[in-house]
Amino acid sequence: MNLDNLRDKLGYQGALLAAAALITTAALAVASRATGPAIAAAEARDLQQSLSQVLPGKFDNDLLKDTVVLPGPDGEVTVYRARRADQVEAVVFQVVGHGYAGRIVCMMGVDKDGHILGVRVLKHAETPGLGDKIEPAKSDWIHAFTGKYLGDPVAEKFAVKKDGGVFDQFAGATITPRGVVKAVKGGLAFFAKEKSRLLDTPMIAGKPAPTEKQP
Repeated sequence: MNLDNLRDKLGYQGALLAAAALITTAALAVASRATGPAIAAAEARDLQQSLSQVLPGKFDNDLLKDTVVLPGPDGEVTVYRARRADQVEAVVFQVVGHGYAGRIVCMMGVDKDGHILGVRVLKHAETPGLGDKIEPAKSDWIHAFTGKYLGDPVAEKFAVKKDGGVFDQFAGATITPRGVVKAVKGGLAFFAKEKSRLLDTPMIAGKPAPTEKQP
């Protein structure tokens, strides 16, 4: 084959490849812009559903717009606040435990007096048939936290029974419930520490007043 002809063909194929890549990139950008709002709306619905599972009752405000961010043991914590007559009656936030297969992300609701309104597991990778009993669809275990607070049980009893506490563990899977119990206990400690900041910050023109972050 003539070398000049080969060069021409290679150049032509390269131009075609570049054009195809440009068209694909443009198509993906257009698709992203088109689906972005729908994805954001779906994420907001999922979050609202998660909040409602751990926050019984009706409130006056939009929880998704009434938030405060505070430092927590595993990084910044976004706290959603529920109000009646402009007063914060309850808060919802995520806590993270560590199970047999990795992180266990939970959402918990706490009323203004520090009582747990509900706990739900959002993400986990625990063993099916064993560790997944932390899901309400698999067992009622997660509901045992409702109504508890720091003091009921006392701190040393806020653990699974194998560790001298009051919460059940699972046969063959103690690490999973232990991780969740520890995370929930840490969530109550976080609420107790930040209670005044969470409950006393007023709304200004429909938005939460700014809260200074701790160094």
